[in-house]
Amino acid sequence: MQKIILTGDRPTGKLHIGHYVGSLKSRLKLQEAGNYDEFFIMIADAQALTDNADNPMKIRSNILNVAMDYLAVGIDPKKVHIFIQSEVSELTELTFYYSNLVTVARLQRNPTVKQEIKLRDFNESIPVGFFNYPISQAADITAFKANIIPVGDDQLPMIEQTREIVRSFNRIYGDTLVEPKELLPDNKACLRLPGIDGNAKMSKSLGNCIYLTDSKEELKQKVFRMYTDPLHIKVEDKGHIEGNTVFTYLDAFSSEADFAKFYPEFKNLEELKKAYQHGGIGDMKLKKFLFEILNQILEPIRQRRKYYENHLEEVYEILKEGTKYAEQIAAKTLEEVKNNMKLNYFKNKQLLEEYQEKFN
Repeated sequence: MQKIILTGDRPTGKLHIGHYVGSLKSRLKLQEAGNYDEFFIMIADAQALTDNADNPMKIRSNILNVAMDYLAVGIDPKKVHIFIQSEVSELTELTFYYSNLVTVARLQRNPTVKQEIKLRDFNESIPVGFFNYPISQAADITAFKANIIPVGDDQLPMIEQTREIVRSFNRIYGDTLVEPKELLPDNKACLRLPGIDGNAKMSKSLGNCIYLTDSKEELKQKVFRMYTDPLHIKVEDKGHIEGNTVFTYLDAFSSEADFAKFYPEFKNLEELKKAYQHGGIGDMKLKKFLFEILNQILEPIRQRRKYYENHLEEVYEILKEGTKYAEQIAAKTLEEVKNNMKLNYFKNKQLLEEYQEKFN
């Protein structure tokens, strides 16, 4: 079986470091390992419209932003196909067919859907498109017969729902679609990076993100106002690790090489944690250390992004070519799906021949 990777992001704003540790780093590792047959990254603009239908310019204005973020972190368009979801109309048609295989009750039980509905305070005013987006996501994955999906843990219910749709389709219409498997980040701290305010989720809407495009000064301001330990008032006070956002970020980003370079008093993070818990280390010193680590990561990303900001036509052509290729692949899957569903009335006059045999 071929190894086909699919992943993507909603273009509702610039990408942040939660995206970086949660998925972008995994994508880069996969890309450089080269152990795959096809690699697709989707800019999910149609899905983003499910809760932004009244503000389409918000989505449109971020298409190139997200593409530049991909390229800035090192995604190589010679190895990966970057495409725009809404330009591949086959995905919409597949979503419609799959909707007959999923009940309303099953969608209501999806933990990710329930959490997102609560986060957006929809109550009873849930847009149908938003409610159905697990089905749309299944269409995105299966259109390319993707079987490797790099995701965070919050997306696991969506992958499971895709598998259910695949099984239902194959049972009814014959072996057609491929079941996907999730690929989670190795570092558990990366599964869901909290916001700088300590909120469980880093979110553009909550304004608690560190963006890949943040300047050095913006980064410093955000790190220095991070939520730490409210009981750690004096330097000599014993500190608490659990729930301390700075340590969560250090778990996600720091290495022994960082300690050698920026904090040589300690060999590794475990030593620093023990010392902090014992007392005698100020929160500001921790934040300065974290700032140096994050700035070291973001600086080359900033520099690469400046290049693409000055070469927008190149970004545009990358998207255009990636989308053209994605449409060709999705069209083949859709044709296979429709054939197996017997929705091929004018292919080789099969429908006419069936009726002629019946009435003659």
